Amino acid sequence: MLLLFSCNTGKLNILTSIDHEIDEASAIEIVKGFNLFWTIEDSGNQNYLFGLNQKGNIAKKIRIKNAKNKDWEDLTSDSLGNIYIGDFGNNHKKRKHFSIHKVQHSDLDSDEAIAKTTNFSLPKDMASEDFEAFFLLNNNFYIFSKNAKKSTLLRVANKEGKQKAKLVTTFKLEGKQTKITSAAISPDKNIIVLLNHDKLWQITNFDSQNFLKGDLKKMTFDHSSQKEGICFKNDSIVYITDERTKGRESYIYTFNLKDSNY
Repeated sequence: MLLLFSCNTGKLNILTSIDHEIDEASAIEIVKGFNLFWTIEDSGNQNYLFGLNQKGNIAKKIRIKNAKNKDWEDLTSDSLGNIYIGDFGNNHKKRKHFSIHKVQHSDLDSDEAIAKTTNFSLPKDMASEDFEAFFLLNNNFYIFSKNAKKSTLLRVANKEGKQKAKLVTTFKLEGKQTKITSAAISPDKNIIVLLNHDKLWQITNFDSQNFLKGDLKKMTFDHSSQKEGICFKNDSIVYITDERTKGRESYIYTFNLKDSNY
């Protein structure tokens, strides 16, 4: 399935730099009731959910007591303000079992939390892949692989315990640098965004049963960095994070999907 799009360019607006205690901000999420940006670090780091204030400083640090950080890659949330941690990174493509950890909204005021976990395995005969992006829609997780040429989309039920992932589709994005590093869906459920290091793809006018047949628009940023996290501020503006690299800060950006330049 080949997705066609129109091309646009646009600028990212720097909101703030990210606390130096966090080297690899691999996700971003916001929830009602907290004026914080939630983030995590990926493999090789500790099992903390961080809350950053508007200046990018750590204001909250929650240790997930019953979940190791095997390779945490993305965050999403539900309408009740529960946050979900996607532990499905798989750089060496050897994992057979993956997890999504639910941190309840009531625990976001605490210093420690016990997560409720969805453990899932891949469909039969499917090769192991690296996953870095997901969002929640109609009580299902939609999880994207980070492949260079062709991406795989899985669906996993939002239920505690063991689940079997279902293959939704495989698809190809046109152009170079098409690895998907994060994903999000707007509060009104009308826009989906997929993130890359130098661009994002916006999907609109989609059917909830097959949103990849919607209208796809590529929006290219004015610079490239290791962008790993995206979430919606509202139905038209997204927050984006990137990781710190040698000689370069890690930032939280805003990006307006409805800018007149697009």
